[in-house]
Amino acid sequence: MQFRTFDAGYVENLCAGDRATQEHFVGYFTELLHLKLRSRLQSPQAIEDVRQETFARVLATLRRENALRQPERFGAFVNTVCNNVLLEHYRSSGRAQSLDEEGSPEPHATGADVVSVIASTQLNAKVREILLELPLRDRSLLKAVFLDERDREEVCREFGVDREYLRVLLHRAKKDFKVEYLKRMNLGMNLKQAETN
Repeated sequence: MQFRTFDAGYVENLCAGDRATQEHFVGYFTELLHLKLRSRLQSPQAIEDVRQETFARVLATLRRENALRQPERFGAFVNTVCNNVLLEHYRSSGRAQSLDEEGSPEPHATGADVVSVIASTQLNAKVREILLELPLRDRSLLKAVFLDERDREEVCREFGVDREYLRVLLHRAKKDFKVEYLKRMNLGMNLKQAETN
């Protein structure tokens, strides 16, 4: 697949209803979203629903004045909209399974227990704290690749590096993050030991 760079002209043409641009938008992002959604959704119908809703929201947002301030980040914008639609889909499909159907056995608890949820929340907070203390470039790289799950080619273009150097930068950023994380975990362990003594 050939990756595309975006600019203000592309977004303007899309908003203006240019047929060629619209066809490119649908074809290009259908392929990308299918790659993303195939591993996250089992039903072809669910994949199609999420894709269509993503396209509808993207186009509706673009038609508002100054909705997209950085046209070159259009791909990331579409990806973010898709992530939001996907989360809503997960929530609504979970809600749609009624627990009150007659004759249905009581479902087994599949969620995490309270302790696990609290531990996970604390871990997430600690990860965010550490990210905020990293240099801006490291923080932006880690966020783009691991939290936003953006396409690596797109990240390379944004940071002005090739794939090989991106790998080096990510390795360094992860190493710095790990050092800081382990430092904090050891500090936490030492404090707990001091409290018990």
